[in-house]
Amino acid sequence: MNFLAHLHLADNSDTNMAANLAGDFAKGSIDSYPKHLQQGIWLHRQIDSMTDANDIVIDLLNSFPKRSRRIAPILVDLSFDHYLAYYWQEYHSLPLSEFCAKAYKQLEQTPELPAKLNQIAPKIIAQDWLGSYRSRKGLSQAIKGVSTRLSKPELFQYADADIDKLYVDIEIAFRTFYPQLMAYTRIISRRTPNEYLVDNA
Repeated sequence: MNFLAHLHLADNSDTNMAANLAGDFAKGSIDSYPKHLQQGIWLHRQIDSMTDANDIVIDLLNSFPKRSRRIAPILVDLSFDHYLAYYWQEYHSLPLSEFCAKAYKQLEQTPELPAKLNQIAPKIIAQDWLGSYRSRKGLSQAIKGVSTRLSKPELFQYADADIDKLYVDIEIAFRTFYPQLMAYTRIISRRTPNEYLVDNA
């Protein structure tokens, strides 16, 4: 899952959105991070583990052409954000623009975020990365942005073309898997280890 999905899943499970997003940038022991981020980082890792092990996602990754297989997990994550934004009204009661404003406010107000997230957060907000996922053009821009931040941008040469070939397959996978992930996140969030809960600080 990518940024929008992790924020949505955190909100859906009534957990801290910025803390969950911090999980994308948090390495190593959860205990080394501030208490108010720990549940979100833990939940982020549970979400990623379930996604990586899901047969629907595995089959989708294997359907990518060999030339894009190495970056297929990134392309699927970004594409799932695209479909979540595109069908947003089916997954959340707030309009996407209001949800984005809520998420951006949390990012601005949450202290002690991982350094890389602190560095990139102003750009996420100023360029409305979350809202831009709704369009196919926005998805292409997100792919380009990711490619420029990685050491081998040439791996993304055929990314857009391969997503176009699998566009319907990705949509089917998302529409089948994501409701399962929403339910899982609500359940697993209630099983957060006590040591990662703020009330136990």
